[in-house]
Amino acid sequence: MEVPIRSRLYDYVEHVGPRSSSAVPPQAGKPRRSRLLDYAEAQPPAPRATAGPPAPRPGVPPYHTPVFVPAHPRYVEAEDGGGRRVRVPFVACELFADATNGTVAFAFTTLDRLVAALGEAQPWVATSIGPLAEGVREHGATVLLDPRIAPGHPNWRPEDLAAYARKVR
Repeated sequence: MEVPIRSRLYDYVEHVGPRSSSAVPPQAGKPRRSRLLDYAEAQPPAPRATAGPPAPRPGVPPYHTPVFVPAHPRYVEAEDGGGRRVRVPFVACELFADATNGTVAFAFTTLDRLVAALGEAQPWVATSIGPLAEGVREHGATVLLDPRIAPGHPNWRPEDLAAYARKVR
């Protein structure tokens, strides 16, 4: 004779109504431990998948840290789809020669630090340090964050900006 199929829910809840000795097993009074827990505890925890770039090393700012970078607009002559000559604008980050680090891009954590180091006429662009570092790495350069620059002749003077503006118009 076949045993009828019965729901396992009755193992975890108290049966309402008349009890028959065959309907509820004797261990129904105490909850049973799931065998899935045995398997889960036997396996080492899976490594967590991280979204985005890895955490920075000590002393290295996070990838999306905003910085101010010496840069200026540039243009290249090209032809559009109709054969007409057009000027395509882009921004060029300025690279500097450093005795210790070779070719570098300066990055400043505040605009005041950029102005104090390079002067008020220095053109700049705001970006994140991560994409900046990736971009200059392609050109064999590194990023110097808040460099100390010896006082002297500024890179750009107001008359340099005026001359540049006349040239690109």
